[in-house]
Amino acid sequence: MRVSTSQIHTGALRAMLDGQARLQETQLQLATGRRVLTPADDPAAAARILSLTASTAGLEQYGANAAAARARLGVEETALAGAQRLLVRARELAIQGGDDALAAADRDAIAEEVRGLRAELVRIANSQDANGEYVFAGFKVRTEPFTERGAGVTYNGDGGQRFVEVGPGRQVAVGDAGSAVFLAVPTGNGVFAVEADAANTGTGVIHQGSVTGTWVPDTYTIRFSQPTPSDPVTYTVTDSGGTTVASGTYSDGAAIAFAGAEVVIEGSPADGDRFTVAPSGSQDLFATLDRLLEALGTGGDAAADALRHNRLGRVLADLDRGLEHLDVVRARVGARLAAVESQEEVNADLRLQLEATLSGLRDLDYAEAVSRFNVQLTALRAAQQTFARVQGLSLFQFL
Repeated sequence: MRVSTSQIHTGALRAMLDGQARLQETQLQLATGRRVLTPADDPAAAARILSLTASTAGLEQYGANAAAARARLGVEETALAGAQRLLVRARELAIQGGDDALAAADRDAIAEEVRGLRAELVRIANSQDANGEYVFAGFKVRTEPFTERGAGVTYNGDGGQRFVEVGPGRQVAVGDAGSAVFLAVPTGNGVFAVEADAANTGTGVIHQGSVTGTWVPDTYTIRFSQPTPSDPVTYTVTDSGGTTVASGTYSDGAAIAFAGAEVVIEGSPADGDRFTVAPSGSQDLFATLDRLLEALGTGGDAAADALRHNRLGRVLADLDRGLEHLDVVRARVGARLAAVESQEEVNADLRLQLEATLSGLRDLDYAEAVSRFNVQLTALRAAQQTFARVQGLSLFQFL
């Protein structure tokens, strides 16, 4: 078959251009470190690479969310720890204030410190994170949650709780509404609370009591009676409907049992003195400190001193419930922090797996690529040299 000169030139040129294209592609792979440069190089691998890249980007966002959640929960944990230390100090001051040997000036000094603790508690309740958002405001993170209004503290936030996604299908709460942390605190012993009537004229002091059986929730009144000084002191316990549920002769320090509960009253109750036992309600921590201030300002004669002891006893019980309540909230925050850290470890392991799979699909085997580059370069040079020699052939050289 006759092969024309133009066919020789065309075939040789095509071979050299193909060789240059293959060499250029290998050179680009070596420069970028990537095996797949375009979807056409490996359509199946390109689709898988796109999916893995999106998953890796999602993990990066989860990482950013987890870091933000950890920081915000850290602020909340610090605030709760500060509030607990504050209540512990308030408890110490309440015990100190119950010393009958203290002068009025001493109690005034204690009260001044309590006022400082209360102001500090408001500041803690208005804690902000690094973004200036209020931690205990619910969803209203740009609104100061607690403000002084009149004789108390007003909550301006809502009951919302924000969540952040820190992993595939894993959400973690990054805050607690201030109403759930600082306002909804049980009173008394958590089941019932006791109170002395402010009009009592005797020196009876009631202790917080305990549940000894099946507690029947109701408001009970313990009334003392002594018609004449020579008569024994007796008591009757009535429920909210006026029905007598227990009665007996009073003995200083002896337990009075009724409706699955018992309380102890010490001192000398006067005729007509009353004490109330009611189901535990809820009270904000600021009001508890206000009650402590009220108790510290009570005193004078024996009856007033007894009232102070009764009020301080109630405050101590409420402070104990406040400490327990903050313990529960703080434990939940700690559990969330642990969940975030655990998810970060899971995300890190998943990231390594994704990156390993992605590297296997996308990254270049340099040893193989360099070897291929050398083979392609040698082939191209051979094609060029062969073409040059063939191009120089002519019949005129043999004439």
